Amino acid sequence: MADYIKNNKAEMFDFQATVYDSTSIGGNRAGIMLGEEKTRSVAKAVKGKHYGMVIDLRRCIGCHSCTIACKSEFNVPLGVWRSWVRVKEAGVYPHTKRTFVPNLCNNCRKSPCIKVCPTGAAHYDENGISNIDVTKCVGCKLCVGACPYKQRFINPDKNTADKCTLCMHRVKKGLVPACVNICAGRARIFGDFNDPDSKVSKLIKTNKVSVLKPELGTEPLVYYIGDVND
Repeated sequence: MADYIKNNKAEMFDFQATVYDSTSIGGNRAGIMLGEEKTRSVAKAVKGKHYGMVIDLRRCIGCHSCTIACKSEFNVPLGVWRSWVRVKEAGVYPHTKRTFVPNLCNNCRKSPCIKVCPTGAAHYDENGISNIDVTKCVGCKLCVGACPYKQRFINPDKNTADKCTLCMHRVKKGLVPACVNICAGRARIFGDFNDPDSKVSKLIKTNKVSVLKPELGTEPLVYYIGDVND
């Protein structure tokens, strides 16, 4: 595992993002090179719902209430996070600016973390969400190292991999994720990208959006309105 991380560190952990217009965003694409069995499960999922999020960077005020709500919802231990807000500062005084970029698991359509999992603990659920079966997870950290967005971690209380799962336990009850519910600026919008009439689908069609590291071909399901490189 150490050799894997060492050999892929530059590619895996260099945060970049590219902006593109909504016309360049593909539709439902289920061709995921993860082996025949896993590919079938993903294809089945994306025919139904495929949840994700749009984050409007123009509306994020950096209050970190989403981070706190997530911590509270899942009792996340100190020192690790399922979701947090990255603060970016640029310019030279007096011409400076500060921007805020909420970070969470991108729940990619082609997740490298699922590909490297040796036990099948990392998988897609029926809603197309990249999930973790803690009964199968051995805490090997391969998925942690494979995630190019640094969104997976080992939960120190459970000794298993952990990450944002878009609060599927809330969604199944008709509720939005905790971070979406608490967002003061209404910067986070949650929905089904397989539904062309959903708010998230309409937002990426009518706004210039960006995703992190699109050159990797992971097809993230978290889109940002605004350039995350600004």
